[in-house]
Amino acid sequence: MHDDALIRRLNALQIAMVGLIILAPIAWMVLASFKPSAEVTAYPPKLFFTPTLDNYRQLFGTTPFGHYTWNSLVITIGSTVIGIVLGVPAAFAVSWTRITWPATVTLLARMAPGTLFLLPWYVMFRELNLIGTYTALVVTHAVITMPIVIWVLLPFFDNIPRSVLESAQVDGCSVPRILWRIALPLVMPGLVVSAILAFVFSWNYFLFALVLSNGDTKTLIAASFNFIGEGASNWGALMAAATLIALPPLVLAFFVQRRLVSGLALGAVKG
Repeated sequence: MHDDALIRRLNALQIAMVGLIILAPIAWMVLASFKPSAEVTAYPPKLFFTPTLDNYRQLFGTTPFGHYTWNSLVITIGSTVIGIVLGVPAAFAVSWTRITWPATVTLLARMAPGTLFLLPWYVMFRELNLIGTYTALVVTHAVITMPIVIWVLLPFFDNIPRSVLESAQVDGCSVPRILWRIALPLVMPGLVVSAILAFVFSWNYFLFALVLSNGDTKTLIAASFNFIGEGASNWGALMAAATLIALPPLVLAFFVQRRLVSGLALGAVKG
Protein backbone atom coordinates (compact mmCIF):
# COMPACT_ATOMS: atom_id res chain seq x y z
CA MET A 1 0.00 0.00 0.00
CA HIS A 2 2.83 2.36 0.89
CA ASP A 3 4.50 1.57 -2.43
CA ASP A 4 1.28 2.35 -4.33
CA ALA A 5 0.91 5.67 -2.50
CA LEU A 6 4.53 6.55 -3.28
CA ILE A 7 4.06 5.70 -6.96
CA ARG A 8 0.92 7.86 -7.12
CA ARG A 9 2.78 10.77 -5.54
CA LEU A 10 5.68 10.38 -7.95
CA ASN A 11 3.25 10.27 -10.89
CA ALA A 12 1.49 13.38 -9.62
CA LEU A 13 4.86 15.12 -9.26
CA GLN A 14 5.88 14.15 -12.79
CA ILE A 15 2.56 15.40 -14.20
CA ALA A 16 2.95 18.66 -12.29
CA MET A 17 6.50 19.14 -13.62
CA VAL A 18 5.46 18.42 -17.20
CA GLY A 19 2.46 20.75 -16.84
CA LEU A 20 4.72 23.49 -15.49
CA ILE A 21 7.17 23.09 -18.37
CA ILE A 22 4.35 23.26 -20.93
CA LEU A 23 2.28 26.01 -19.33
CA ALA A 24 5.09 28.32 -18.16
CA PRO A 25 5.89 29.70 -21.66
CA ILE A 26 2.18 30.19 -22.35
CA ALA A 27 1.68 32.04 -19.06
CA TRP A 28 4.75 34.18 -19.76
CA MET A 29 3.43 35.05 -23.23
CA VAL A 30 0.01 36.07 -21.91
CA LEU A 31 1.45 38.13 -19.05
CA ALA A 32 3.97 39.78 -21.39
CA SER A 33 1.14 40.90 -23.66
CA PHE A 34 -0.12 43.09 -20.80
CA LYS A 35 3.29 44.62 -20.03
CA PRO A 36 4.73 47.80 -21.54
CA SER A 37 6.93 46.78 -24.46
CA ALA A 38 10.13 47.89 -22.70
CA GLU A 39 9.40 45.61 -19.73
CA VAL A 40 8.85 42.47 -21.80
CA THR A 41 12.58 41.84 -22.19
CA ALA A 42 13.61 43.31 -18.83
CA TYR A 43 16.12 41.26 -16.85
CA PRO A 44 15.44 40.01 -14.32
CA PRO A 45 11.80 39.62 -15.36
CA LYS A 46 9.29 41.68 -13.42
CA LEU A 47 6.72 39.47 -11.74
CA PHE A 48 4.69 42.42 -10.46
CA PHE A 49 3.64 45.12 -12.92
CA THR A 50 0.74 47.36 -13.79
CA PRO A 51 -1.26 45.68 -16.59
CA THR A 52 -1.89 47.71 -19.72
CA LEU A 53 -3.93 47.19 -22.87
CA ASP A 54 -1.63 49.40 -24.96
CA ASN A 55 -0.20 46.42 -26.85
CA TYR A 56 -3.66 45.27 -27.91
CA ARG A 57 -4.71 48.81 -28.82
CA GLN A 58 -1.60 49.16 -30.96
CA LEU A 59 -2.20 45.76 -32.51
CA PHE A 60 -5.73 46.61 -33.64
CA GLY A 61 -4.96 50.26 -34.31
CA THR A 62 -1.93 49.84 -36.57
CA THR A 63 -2.74 46.56 -38.35
CA PRO A 64 -5.83 45.12 -40.06
CA PHE A 65 -5.89 42.33 -37.51
CA GLY A 66 -9.49 41.36 -38.26
CA HIS A 67 -8.67 40.92 -41.95
CA TYR A 68 -5.63 38.78 -41.12
CA THR A 69 -7.85 36.65 -38.87
CA TRP A 70 -10.33 36.18 -41.71
CA ASN A 71 -7.49 35.16 -44.04
CA SER A 72 -6.23 32.60 -41.54
CA LEU A 73 -9.70 31.15 -41.05
CA VAL A 74 -10.35 30.87 -44.80
CA ILE A 75 -7.02 29.19 -45.48
CA THR A 76 -7.10 26.92 -42.43
CA ILE A 77 -10.70 25.77 -42.84
CA GLY A 78 -10.29 25.38 -46.59
CA SER A 79 -7.12 23.31 -46.31
CA THR A 80 -8.60 21.21 -43.50
CA VAL A 81 -11.71 20.42 -45.55
CA ILE A 82 -9.61 19.51 -48.60
CA GLY A 83 -7.28 17.42 -46.45
CA ILE A 84 -10.27 15.49 -45.05
CA VAL A 85 -12.02 15.12 -48.42
CA LEU A 86 -8.85 13.69 -50.01
CA GLY A 87 -7.36 12.03 -46.95
CA VAL A 88 -10.38 9.96 -45.85
CA PRO A 89 -10.75 7.97 -49.10
CA ALA A 90 -6.96 7.72 -49.38
CA ALA A 91 -6.68 6.22 -45.89
CA PHE A 92 -9.58 3.85 -46.61
CA ALA A 93 -8.00 2.76 -49.90
CA VAL A 94 -4.65 2.06 -48.19
CA SER A 95 -6.41 0.07 -45.47
CA TRP A 96 -8.64 -1.78 -47.96
CA THR A 97 -5.83 -2.79 -50.34
CA ARG A 98 -3.08 -3.14 -47.68
CA ILE A 99 -0.78 -1.22 -50.02
CA THR A 100 1.03 1.20 -47.71
CA TRP A 101 3.58 2.88 -49.96
CA PRO A 102 1.27 5.78 -51.05
CA ALA A 103 0.72 6.69 -47.39
CA THR A 104 4.47 6.44 -46.78
CA VAL A 105 5.14 8.80 -49.67
CA THR A 106 2.77 11.40 -48.22
CA LEU A 107 4.45 11.03 -44.84
CA LEU A 108 7.91 11.52 -46.35
CA ALA A 109 6.66 14.65 -48.10
CA ARG A 110 5.30 15.91 -44.77
CA MET A 111 8.53 15.16 -42.91
CA ALA A 112 10.75 16.90 -45.46
CA PRO A 113 11.68 20.51 -44.61
CA GLY A 114 9.33 23.07 -46.12
CA THR A 115 12.20 24.93 -47.76
CA LEU A 116 12.68 21.90 -50.03
CA PHE A 117 9.33 22.65 -51.72
CA LEU A 118 9.34 26.42 -51.36
CA LEU A 119 11.05 27.39 -54.62
CA PRO A 120 9.22 24.87 -56.88
CA TRP A 121 5.86 25.84 -55.38
CA TYR A 122 6.63 29.53 -55.72
CA VAL A 123 7.68 29.15 -59.37
CA MET A 124 4.62 27.02 -60.16
CA PHE A 125 2.14 29.43 -58.59
CA ARG A 126 3.91 32.42 -60.15
CA GLU A 127 3.53 30.86 -63.60
CA LEU A 128 -0.15 30.24 -62.85
CA ASN A 129 -0.60 33.84 -61.65
CA LEU A 130 -1.72 32.60 -58.23
CA ILE A 131 0.82 34.25 -55.93
CA GLY A 132 -1.07 36.14 -53.24
CA THR A 133 -4.32 34.22 -53.74
CA TYR A 134 -6.32 32.06 -51.37
CA THR A 135 -6.07 29.22 -53.87
CA ALA A 136 -2.29 28.97 -53.62
CA LEU A 137 -2.32 29.04 -49.83
CA VAL A 138 -5.24 26.63 -49.40
CA VAL A 139 -3.71 24.09 -51.80
CA THR A 140 -0.30 24.42 -50.16
CA HIS A 141 -1.68 23.96 -46.66
CA ALA A 142 -3.77 21.01 -47.86
CA VAL A 143 -0.49 19.27 -48.68
CA ILE A 144 0.36 19.69 -44.99
CA THR A 145 -2.99 18.52 -43.64
CA MET A 146 -3.67 15.52 -45.87
CA PRO A 147 -0.82 13.30 -44.53
CA ILE A 148 -2.03 14.02 -40.99
CA VAL A 149 -5.56 12.90 -41.88
CA ILE A 150 -4.30 9.76 -43.61
CA TRP A 151 -2.03 8.58 -40.81
CA VAL A 152 -4.46 9.38 -38.00
CA LEU A 153 -7.29 7.48 -39.72
CA LEU A 154 -5.28 4.45 -40.86
CA PRO A 155 -5.39 2.61 -37.49
CA PHE A 156 -9.13 3.23 -37.26
CA PHE A 157 -9.83 1.83 -40.72
CA ASP A 158 -7.44 -1.09 -40.16
CA ASN A 159 -9.34 -2.16 -37.06
CA ILE A 160 -12.77 -2.31 -38.62
CA PRO A 161 -13.52 -6.04 -38.81
CA ARG A 162 -12.87 -7.13 -42.37
CA SER A 163 -15.95 -9.36 -42.24
CA VAL A 164 -18.18 -6.31 -41.80
CA LEU A 165 -16.89 -4.70 -44.98
CA GLU A 166 -16.94 -7.95 -46.96
CA SER A 167 -20.52 -8.66 -45.87
CA ALA A 168 -21.58 -5.26 -47.17
CA GLN A 169 -19.78 -5.98 -50.43
CA VAL A 170 -21.55 -9.34 -50.76
CA ASP A 171 -24.87 -7.55 -50.21
CA GLY A 172 -24.13 -5.41 -53.26
CA CYS A 173 -22.66 -2.26 -51.73
CA SER A 174 -20.10 -0.47 -53.85
CA VAL A 175 -16.80 0.54 -52.28
CA PRO A 176 -17.79 4.24 -52.05
CA ARG A 177 -21.05 3.27 -50.30
CA ILE A 178 -19.14 1.02 -47.90
CA LEU A 179 -16.88 3.94 -47.04
CA TRP A 180 -19.73 6.42 -46.64
CA ARG A 181 -22.39 4.26 -44.98
CA ILE A 182 -20.34 1.80 -42.90
CA ALA A 183 -16.67 2.68 -42.44
CA LEU A 184 -16.96 6.43 -41.91
CA PRO A 185 -19.43 6.28 -38.98
CA LEU A 186 -17.19 3.70 -37.28
CA VAL A 187 -14.10 5.92 -37.50
CA MET A 188 -15.81 9.16 -36.47
CA PRO A 189 -13.59 9.63 -33.36
CA GLY A 190 -10.53 9.41 -35.60
CA LEU A 191 -12.07 11.83 -38.06
CA VAL A 192 -12.58 14.39 -35.29
CA VAL A 193 -8.98 13.97 -34.10
CA SER A 194 -7.57 14.30 -37.62
CA ALA A 195 -9.67 17.41 -38.29
CA ILE A 196 -8.46 19.08 -35.09
CA LEU A 197 -4.81 18.25 -35.75
CA ALA A 198 -5.09 19.37 -39.38
CA PHE A 199 -6.64 22.66 -38.26
CA VAL A 200 -3.87 23.30 -35.71
CA PHE A 201 -1.04 22.44 -38.10
CA SER A 202 -2.46 24.62 -40.86
CA TRP A 203 -3.26 27.52 -38.52
CA ASN A 204 0.30 27.60 -37.16
CA TYR A 205 2.18 27.04 -40.43
CA PHE A 206 4.41 29.98 -41.21
CA LEU A 207 6.77 29.46 -44.15
CA PHE A 208 4.42 29.21 -47.13
CA ALA A 209 2.05 31.77 -45.65
CA LEU A 210 4.93 34.24 -45.57
CA VAL A 211 6.17 33.63 -49.12
CA LEU A 212 2.98 32.91 -51.08
CA SER A 213 0.74 35.60 -49.58
CA ASN A 214 0.47 39.34 -50.15
CA GLY A 215 -1.14 42.19 -48.25
CA ASP A 216 -4.64 40.94 -49.10
CA THR A 217 -4.12 37.29 -48.12
CA LYS A 218 -1.53 37.54 -45.35
CA THR A 219 -2.30 35.28 -42.38
CA LEU A 220 -1.94 36.07 -38.69
CA ILE A 221 1.25 34.04 -38.41
CA ALA A 222 2.87 35.85 -41.31
CA ALA A 223 1.61 39.26 -40.14
CA SER A 224 3.14 38.79 -36.68
CA PHE A 225 6.54 38.77 -38.36
CA ASN A 226 6.06 42.51 -39.01
CA PHE A 227 6.70 43.27 -35.34
CA ILE A 228 10.27 42.00 -35.55
CA GLY A 229 12.85 44.23 -37.24
CA GLU A 230 16.61 44.66 -37.44
CA GLY A 231 16.68 47.95 -35.56
CA ALA A 232 13.95 47.41 -33.00
CA SER A 233 11.29 44.87 -32.16
CA ASN A 234 7.91 45.59 -30.68
CA TRP A 235 7.84 42.67 -28.26
CA GLY A 236 4.71 43.82 -26.46
CA ALA A 237 2.61 43.89 -29.63
CA LEU A 238 4.20 40.62 -30.74
CA MET A 239 3.18 38.93 -27.48
CA ALA A 240 -0.35 40.34 -27.84
CA ALA A 241 -0.53 38.97 -31.39
CA ALA A 242 0.87 35.61 -30.28
CA THR A 243 -1.71 35.39 -27.50
CA LEU A 244 -4.60 36.03 -29.89
CA ILE A 245 -3.15 33.67 -32.50
CA ALA A 246 -2.90 30.89 -29.91
CA LEU A 247 -6.52 31.33 -28.78
CA PRO A 248 -8.44 29.48 -31.56
CA PRO A 249 -6.45 26.20 -31.28
CA LEU A 250 -6.54 26.37 -27.48
CA VAL A 251 -10.27 27.07 -27.36
CA LEU A 252 -10.92 24.31 -29.91
CA ALA A 253 -8.81 21.83 -27.93
CA PHE A 254 -10.55 22.84 -24.69
CA PHE A 255 -14.06 22.18 -26.01
CA VAL A 256 -13.20 18.87 -27.67
CA GLN A 257 -10.48 17.66 -25.31
CA ARG A 258 -12.40 14.58 -24.20
CA ARG A 259 -13.10 13.47 -27.74
CA LEU A 260 -9.53 14.33 -28.75
CA VAL A 261 -7.94 12.30 -25.96
CA SER A 262 -10.36 9.37 -26.31
CA GLY A 263 -9.88 9.35 -30.09
CA LEU A 264 -6.09 9.30 -29.81
CA ALA A 265 -6.24 6.60 -27.13
CA LEU A 266 -8.68 4.54 -29.18
CA GLY A 267 -6.48 4.73 -32.24
CA ALA A 268 -3.38 3.84 -30.22
CA VAL A 269 -5.02 0.88 -28.48
CA LYS A 270 -6.60 -0.50 -31.63
CA GLY A 271 -3.53 0.19 -33.74
